[in-house]
Amino acid sequence: MLINAESLLQYQRCKRRPFLDIHGDKSQRDAPNELLGKLQQDKIAHQLSALAQVTYDQPNYSYGNWENAEKATLELMQRGVEYIYKGVLSATYSEAYTLLSRPDLLVKRPGKSCFGDWMYVAASIELGKRPKQEYQVVAAFHTQVLATVQEFAPETAWLILRTKDRNYPVDLFKWMPRMQQILEEFIQVLELPNPPEVFIARQKCNLCHWYSQCYAIAQSEKHLSLVPGVTPIRYTQLQALAITTLESLANTNPSTLENLLGFDSEVAPKLVVQAQSALEKRPLILPYPLPIKDITFTAPIELYFDIEAQPDLDLNYLLGVLVVDRLANTEQFYSFLADKPEDEELVWQQFLDLVWQYPEAPIYHFCVYEVDTVKRLAKLYRTPYASVRPVLSQFVDVYEQLTQSVALPIESYALKAIARWLGFEWREKEASGAKCIYWYDQWLETGDRTLLEIIQSYNEDDCRATHRVKDWLVNFFQDEYGLRRA
Repeated sequence: MLINAESLLQYQRCKRRPFLDIHGDKSQRDAPNELLGKLQQDKIAHQLSALAQVTYDQPNYSYGNWENAEKATLELMQRGVEYIYKGVLSATYSEAYTLLSRPDLLVKRPGKSCFGDWMYVAASIELGKRPKQEYQVVAAFHTQVLATVQEFAPETAWLILRTKDRNYPVDLFKWMPRMQQILEEFIQVLELPNPPEVFIARQKCNLCHWYSQCYAIAQSEKHLSLVPGVTPIRYTQLQALAITTLESLANTNPSTLENLLGFDSEVAPKLVVQAQSALEKRPLILPYPLPIKDITFTAPIELYFDIEAQPDLDLNYLLGVLVVDRLANTEQFYSFLADKPEDEELVWQQFLDLVWQYPEAPIYHFCVYEVDTVKRLAKLYRTPYASVRPVLSQFVDVYEQLTQSVALPIESYALKAIARWLGFEWREKEASGAKCIYWYDQWLETGDRTLLEIIQSYNEDDCRATHRVKDWLVNFFQDEYGLRRA
């Protein structure tokens, strides 16, 4: 059986996925994800950009014909070419397994190998900006195969990242033993009769083609990974105490958990209340909620603010603001949209011109991105801090207010999950922040303005969803605490 670097990479993210990739029913996979396709295109573009300053050779072979691919790669190595892009190498690992290595780049260096007075080191070209463990383990995997092939073990490998100083050396003395440990664990998993246990981790799972299958299993089992706050580390600790069901977690004394890895005196009681909320299917006040003085209330005029961004371009192309005037009983949505990246400064100024008209109005948003972005745009476009400071003082984070005070019977504290629990629906059923990234790219490529209209609709609904959540939260506080504001 072949083991490649991609399988090892995915195993570090999810022990279940590579098992399903090899043994699972491929007809059960989800349809290809548009954003995943975009990420793959972005990675190819990053690779070509990284290679723009070098002259490289690439072995000629058809995809899947690894024997011919390896033969062509070895011929290039024997010739001593300087750079080899997308070469293919293999090494026997045991009677049952062959390691198949496809390093992004092989770089010639002085040394002694079976080829002559030179040897090669492996370089991985990655989209990330940090040298994550999974990248360094993959670099060590390529090096192990390379060492067998050239009969010489390089002391280092390289990561080419998406940063200004993008060449990062991998300490193989540290990462080779760790890679071998992970490889052994991976092989043990492959030899199991059934796939590893489901664990739903939203950010890691959302782009996986097995997500729907795994999520259905998790729901049917009422798996604890669907409880917000149950991380893999915490789940392992709970398992050790035989706390594996919603009921058992809801009935646990928080003091039992406080000193465990991943818990403390604040996390433990909050997690127990979260389980109780899910079990009882109703919202509950958390231990140690926000002080009453910090709780938000209704104002005569309120602003709801949401941003759409294109991270690859470091661009905030849409600043949306919903103005709710409770005295006049009106709602007006303003969509400040940059048709092209160079219009970002214009929409920033349009946003400021609007919010400066309402110096007393709270500006509600969901999570910290909006605050951080306002600070960044002010610095980028040299807006006087005296003009921005009052705006920042108006910001109220609905997410922070809610998550510090209330446990809801939901699986995630993302805006969509909360608002949909309250009965709110987005007009574009498949829209998401990730899809908006894809759609804006498509707009820049095609000029299809309907894509911008979909994004604007989604952004407006995000503002209105924030409005819905904030109003519910105010009413909940008033009912629970007996608070009223004139």
